[in-house]
Amino acid sequence: MEKMEVMFRFLVLLLMNELLLCMVESKGNIHYYDFVNDSEASSGWDGHLVQEADFTKLCSTKSMLTVNGSFPGPVLRAYRGDTVYVNVHNQGNYNITIHWHGVKQPRNPWSDGPEYITQCPIQPRSNFTYEILFSTEEGTLWWHAHSDWSRATIHGAIVVLPREGTSYPFPEPDEEQIVILSSWFKRDVMEIYNEAIETGGEPQLSDAFAINGQPGDLYPCSNETTSRLQVQYGKTYLLRIVNAILNEEIFFSVAEHNLTIVGTDGAYTKPIITTYIMITPGQTMDVLLTTNQSPRNYYMAASTFISSPLPFHHGTTTGILQYTNCCHVPFSILQYTSRCNSLSSPLFPTTLPNYKDEAASLTFIRRLRSLASKEYPIDVPKNIDTRIIMTVSLSLLPTPEASCGRETGNRCSASLNNISWVMPYTAILQAYYRDMEQNIFTDDFPDRPPYSYNYTGGNLPSSLSVASQGTKVKVVNYNEAVEIVFQGTNVGDVGDNHPMQLHGYNFYLVGIGLGNFDNETDPNNFNLNDPPYVNTIGVPKNGWAAIRFRTMNPGVWFMHCHLEKHITWGMNMVLIVKNGSTAASSIRPPPAYMPSC
Repeated sequence: MEKMEVMFRFLVLLLMNELLLCMVESKGNIHYYDFVNDSEASSGWDGHLVQEADFTKLCSTKSMLTVNGSFPGPVLRAYRGDTVYVNVHNQGNYNITIHWHGVKQPRNPWSDGPEYITQCPIQPRSNFTYEILFSTEEGTLWWHAHSDWSRATIHGAIVVLPREGTSYPFPEPDEEQIVILSSWFKRDVMEIYNEAIETGGEPQLSDAFAINGQPGDLYPCSNETTSRLQVQYGKTYLLRIVNAILNEEIFFSVAEHNLTIVGTDGAYTKPIITTYIMITPGQTMDVLLTTNQSPRNYYMAASTFISSPLPFHHGTTTGILQYTNCCHVPFSILQYTSRCNSLSSPLFPTTLPNYKDEAASLTFIRRLRSLASKEYPIDVPKNIDTRIIMTVSLSLLPTPEASCGRETGNRCSASLNNISWVMPYTAILQAYYRDMEQNIFTDDFPDRPPYSYNYTGGNLPSSLSVASQGTKVKVVNYNEAVEIVFQGTNVGDVGDNHPMQLHGYNFYLVGIGLGNFDNETDPNNFNLNDPPYVNTIGVPKNGWAAIRFRTMNPGVWFMHCHLEKHITWGMNMVLIVKNGSTAASSIRPPPAYMPSC
């Protein structure tokens, strides 16, 4: 990878925001940040100026793209209703964009960030200022690059605090800690990406998972650098957990300790006491942990959940929650200060599910419920205007010189309703807004799959594995009640769990199940009272997930699987929400400057 650097210069100016537009829930603060991506950095910058950094992990050293010289990148903090301006300077050698995952950006798709969807990329030696409009989000979100596979190293947490003068809907924690789960590759990630594009095959697997950038001592050469979070006996900690891993879903647990889920994807939930969580790439969770067990050593661990027969990284990353007056220990543990027994053998979580435990994954998802209180009400659509059945499949594209691994003479592909996404050459939002010639996308994404069959059956005809290609979008009116049923398929006998994300929205997960969705009986069991309000949801292997939302945010919004290789293979589409009848229900005008393609 040609060398490139990223640095953040944080200049935080807290000003009363008198200019927030009406679609933002209430007035808040304005924050200004500079993100500088620079391969020829000079010492003229104030604040944090960090060049491309060398990192040594797993017994080898490599130079890689960094943010402020750290992996993961710095935390962006705001209050509910704030506006944040981030000026991204790209003086490197590759294009880049930044996405603010989970921020709904009311009427402002211009700053959503996905490459060639809402903007052309920020080219080398240029810059672009994102205007990030927080509205109803509250809790943990995250930011990441949205171009090629650069999010492997360009990502960080977003903390959205309750509006100033208000508090959490649960007892105030004593402290909070960021826990970011990520992938680590010994090789250059861009080399792996380009190699997979060229051959049409499965990309190389990651070499490790990491907690806050460190693989932990179950991996070689990692004992001394294991991530450590400090705790005290008898306190409650708010863990803000982000899954930034590229291609695997994760089980996470702490030995002998309960975890209390209080939020997910920037929205509060009813408290759920559990011994483990299942978190997909793209998801965030707010978790309370109370240090109320015997003061000894405890492991915290994150390991793979996989439902596909395809290759995956089968590893476990560990971290340490450590109290300052405890002795150094050689293994990832949870350590108390009070009466700390540093000689005790650390306990590993016995409740961490097996990597193939599909029932544990589905059970966890089904327990999630919105808080649905007077202070945090919900509004689940009851009368549906638009219903979409969307098959989610791993597919093939016949290509004589390619080798998917599953089948020679084919490229690996992925599809929604049997359409494998083709990335356009210019940004769809700009083409749509300016009513450019329609050779960039077509508005005929279907509401149903092209064929009706036993989607989750075995030994399905091989012809079902072959997807068509296109840049197809679905157009809906403003203020429509939409229901989408994601239907997993088993074409090619490679059914998988797919974390689907919709930009610009949270949605209500009203139902989830195994097998083929039955439109007559399954809606009778939908949860319309307190379904979880999320932006990313794992569609179970050979199963389905039903979501509902109201199209109150006009714009061009990307929908895709959050497994990076599936995005690359084409498991994407675009939802265009038309303007309403007023200026307050229409897309805001574009900023004075947008990057050009």
